[in-house]
Amino acid sequence: MSTVRLTIRQIKYENKAFWRNPAAVFFTFIFPLVFLVIFNVLFGSDPLELPEGVTHLSTFYVPGIAALSVVSASYTNVAMRISFSRDQGVLKRIKGSPLPSVSFVIARIVHSTGISMLLVLIVVSAGILVYNVDPPTNTIPALIVTLLVGSAAFSALGFAITVIVPNVDAAPAVVNASILPVLFISDVFIPMQSAPSWLTIFAQIFPVYHFSAALQAGFNPFETGLGFELDHLLVMGIWLLVGIIVTVRFFSWEPRR
Repeated sequence: MSTVRLTIRQIKYENKAFWRNPAAVFFTFIFPLVFLVIFNVLFGSDPLELPEGVTHLSTFYVPGIAALSVVSASYTNVAMRISFSRDQGVLKRIKGSPLPSVSFVIARIVHSTGISMLLVLIVVSAGILVYNVDPPTNTIPALIVTLLVGSAAFSALGFAITVIVPNVDAAPAVVNASILPVLFISDVFIPMQSAPSWLTIFAQIFPVYHFSAALQAGFNPFETGLGFELDHLLVMGIWLLVGIIVTVRFFSWEPRR
């Protein structure tokens, strides 16, 4: 079989394996909805009058929740699953099989990207139906491109971070320590207008900031253009290449001793 056909078969396997784990499916999809409910309970979903027009406050919660959902489904989940599979010897067996390494990596990235897109669709739909979120219209193509590039970048970085994960016991600490502080300084949980300028500049080094900013532009109900943020997409594309390069150069298929 060709590499393309093997890759497609591996994507189907990744998808089937995911949906056959009901607990993982449930908590993966309930996680962003819980945040949506919490934000609306704490801060409300009342109409908001701005110079540009009137919208609902809940509309501005969606980009941050979407960014958190994608990072969790792509970066965190990929890194954790790879760490577990490596320590259990699964990766070593895959490496010794006829499946090309690139097919395995691409399949994981494609699958996590698909789950991320579905998560965002569920969050947006729930926001529209329950909390009067104003859905994007002219910026939908920009949102799709942003989600695809961001999901692929964070999935590749999920592979790359496993390079410094010594074993499965250390995986939660390493993965969470590498992403949670960045989430807090990247305008995902809290606005950064009052943050020190040096902290904002520091946050702009990482892809989470640019992903969040691009999503906010795409979900802005007053956006008159197409919503494409090329500078943010460029930075995420650079981090996608960094993740791929680190994975190709240093990724380990065998358990660490």
